[in-house]
Amino acid sequence: MIDDDHAALHAAGVPHVHSHDHVEIKAGVLDYGAGHAGVAVPGLPQERVVAIEQAVLGHNDALAERNRQAFAADDLLVLNLLSSPGSGKTTLLCETVRAMRGRAPVAVIEGDQQTSFDADRIRAAGAPSVQINTGKGCHLDAAMVARAVETLAPARGSILFVENVGNLVCPAAFDLGEAAKVVILSVTEGEDKPLKYPDMFAAADLLLLNKIDLSPHVDFDEERCLELAHRVNPSLPVLRLSARTGDGMDAWLDWIGARQRERATA
Repeated sequence: MIDDDHAALHAAGVPHVHSHDHVEIKAGVLDYGAGHAGVAVPGLPQERVVAIEQAVLGHNDALAERNRQAFAADDLLVLNLLSSPGSGKTTLLCETVRAMRGRAPVAVIEGDQQTSFDADRIRAAGAPSVQINTGKGCHLDAAMVARAVETLAPARGSILFVENVGNLVCPAAFDLGEAAKVVILSVTEGEDKPLKYPDMFAAADLLLLNKIDLSPHVDFDEERCLELAHRVNPSLPVLRLSARTGDGMDAWLDWIGARQRERATA
């Protein structure tokens, strides 16, 4: 039933999960693109779209809860990083990996439609990483993450970062079992993004405003951006930083440390 729903959701253009029967694991890459294609389903009634969406998201939520329990058992702090392409989240992750040396073990799951470029960069920065290639998929889901964690086998007590596929739409709907969703928005993207993609900012537990070193050189209204973000999510905390210059990195690391302490006392 889930596989039938998956095909129908592709055709309907609503959030969807992806079948895992065709995953290929090679050279550290979990590739969900092999043999993956949508199926045309003309005239799908709206009631059916809603029913399918609920079934598929419900299935994912059950797997996410299983992930959450497994992460707690292994004392893993899992942070889901979300953004559009080009926000600087891989650069931020590389700098975070370097800064975390001596503080806590770190591991990274990388999500993209194709290539292992980002996982290669993370490994070069000093952390174990596994790449998930989603093929035509626009997001990671709980089953993909569970398989990646099994492949990665992070050390007990690790901070596990999940760099989701670059997309401010679909990933917002899919719980991975993470402790927090962190949305990254760069000053080069425009201050209107929180209202253009409200589901993402409503779901976020933290907003990182990145590339602040470029603020003098771009037309970006930071005050307006944060006003819109808090219109969507009034309690959303915001940290300003530049992964390239290091400005604001200490506050980001402190935030991670606070989440570690919360987990330790949970």
